[in-house]
Amino acid sequence: MLLGAHVSIAGGLDLAVGRGLEIGAEALQVFTKNQVQWDSAPLDPDVVMRFKGGMLANELAPVSVHGSYLINLASADDDIRKKSRNALVDELIRGNVIGANYLILHPGSHGGDGETTGLQRIGQGLGWCLKQAGVSRPRLLLENTAGQGRGVGHRFEQIRDLIDRVPEHWDLGVCLDTCHAFAAGYDMSEEGYDAVFEEFDRVVGLERLLAFHLNDSKTERKSRVDRHERIGKGQVGMGFFRLLMRDPRFVGLPGYLEVPGGKTAFKADLKLLKRLRTSGGMY
Repeated sequence: MLLGAHVSIAGGLDLAVGRGLEIGAEALQVFTKNQVQWDSAPLDPDVVMRFKGGMLANELAPVSVHGSYLINLASADDDIRKKSRNALVDELIRGNVIGANYLILHPGSHGGDGETTGLQRIGQGLGWCLKQAGVSRPRLLLENTAGQGRGVGHRFEQIRDLIDRVPEHWDLGVCLDTCHAFAAGYDMSEEGYDAVFEEFDRVVGLERLLAFHLNDSKTERKSRVDRHERIGKGQVGMGFFRLLMRDPRFVGLPGYLEVPGGKTAFKADLKLLKRLRTSGGMY
């Protein structure tokens, strides 16, 4: 697995490269805009050129864009759904401009209208957005959720149903968040490791698993509460991460940290994961 983190673009997208190198990242995840605003400023061509040049020169890849937290294709509000569709198309286009491999998206919340309605809205929205963005775009990855509130996507079956509802869904993929899966009820322990991925393969298909968010969990299994923790400091346990780092099925896939603690935590946790990847049992 290629290890990285979600890094800040404060001061300019191009500065993310140096921040990634400082923490020892091999891959990067970024926003391309303010994640809590609908509108986005145009990308500066010079900044984009420096970003792409820095990524290439330092062999930082894959690069993923994390979609805006505002996007909710399942919303009960027609205006929010329209804004969400336009925002996602914009994100896909911006991702293409910066040379991103993937765009990672939270599926959304049905707002009380029910899971079936939410899935239908998301499927329709994704189909429209992918058509509008065209073929020159990052590959869209759906991120599993913790099951908090009225969110959609905490069970593998929901992820499968979302994919099935999108016309020409051949290139849709999944980003598996380890904290979210644990909070949703999956046994992310050393003992449960094989069963989790066997179930994912049976329900969704391992060929669609293209990225990871590597997070421990502050809350207990089945809590359905999304609270990230540093690797080995939470409830998931080191055994799961040890097996994940050594799994030959995921060689070359990106794994991005989204843990609390900033630069110091990212640097330490990446170092830890690299040790697990190399030694297997020593941590």
